[in-house]
Amino acid sequence: MCGTETVIHGKSILLVSAGGIAACKVPDLIRRLREQGKAVRCILTEAGGRFVTPLTLAALSGAPVYQDLFSLKDETEMGHIRLAREADLVVVAPATADLLAKMAHGLADDLASTTLLATDRPILVAPAMNVQMWRHPATQANQAVLAARGVHCVGPACGALACGEEGEGRMAEVPDLLAAIDSLLAPCLSLAGRRALVTSGPTVEAIDPVRYIANRSSGRQGHAIAEALARRGARVTLVSGPTALPDPAGVHTVPVESARAMLAACEAALPVDVAVCAAAVADWRVEHASSHKLKKKAAPPVLSLVPNPDILATLSQPGPRRPALVVGFAAETESLIDNAHRKRLAKGCDWIVANDVSTDVFGGTTNTVHLITASGIAQWPTMTKIAVAEALAERIASALTETRPGEQTC
Repeated sequence: MCGTETVIHGKSILLVSAGGIAACKVPDLIRRLREQGKAVRCILTEAGGRFVTPLTLAALSGAPVYQDLFSLKDETEMGHIRLAREADLVVVAPATADLLAKMAHGLADDLASTTLLATDRPILVAPAMNVQMWRHPATQANQAVLAARGVHCVGPACGALACGEEGEGRMAEVPDLLAAIDSLLAPCLSLAGRRALVTSGPTVEAIDPVRYIANRSSGRQGHAIAEALARRGARVTLVSGPTALPDPAGVHTVPVESARAMLAACEAALPVDVAVCAAAVADWRVEHASSHKLKKKAAPPVLSLVPNPDILATLSQPGPRRPALVVGFAAETESLIDNAHRKRLAKGCDWIVANDVSTDVFGGTTNTVHLITASGIAQWPTMTKIAVAEALAERIASALTETRPGEQTC
């Protein structure tokens, strides 16, 4: 634990709210920030004012709400340059596709975009939009540009959208926003000087150039863990199978497809202090993948399957390159605890994070996990995957503080 409460008390937030139904979460966010002793100033775009009123934000923040770049009164009392420079952190929530595009391309045609271009403070964006807008190559490219510039991102979450569609695009919930804000205002560098390896997402095993064997893993949990470790100062290598997620900020991401490629990338990342194997690695692959597309015939083709390398077991093997702490994941649909116990012993890892995937865990934003170690079982409540990642990162930091390099934990 870092004890950051006194450090973040009294910090100042500049909250930029754009137009979207997710703006309905902003009043609660302001209220919670104020309860924590943080000062909040708000910039509301013209479209944002269609969803939440300036009067509401002013009443909750206890400060004027700024809207007009050409307001003589606002520019005299608190010009956009002062707004941009006097906050400890700039939070953009909701961050629409339009505002992300303006930020990526340096456009400045209103108070919000001008202030964002003028600020030298850390920026945290909370994207919120339709799922297809979020997945569009233009939005993904804009987000990648912002990440490369050091702009931090929380979300978007997956679920029911206001437009009636389902998928990624929901703005992060207020607790996740608060956690991300606190981590940026007072970063807990409990893993400074440590090296971490995280695997994430599915693996893809080719049948032919068109078809493959894979699974439903979204990579959300693994990516969140990588980012949580990086926020604590660790040098993180994320080896990820194909996902629709942007690369986490501050993390070296190695994209792979097959289990064999993932193992090779993991071994290349060694030595590390901790390895967290959150990827859903395919157990089998086609023994002889076809170099050309298999043609449809009256009878289905017979596929000969062979086992894939066991990445968790390989990293857990005793030796000079074994991480001090190896953490595996056990995704089960029945006998969760018993199967997870057996997996920990069979693989030789230190901890197992067990989760029941018989419900909508793959692709979802929440997780219910049990942390299984040689000492016993810790049952955690249902949390967002970001919160699970933060809790696991805290446990890892504590374990590595208590354990000398090369020594296995219990």
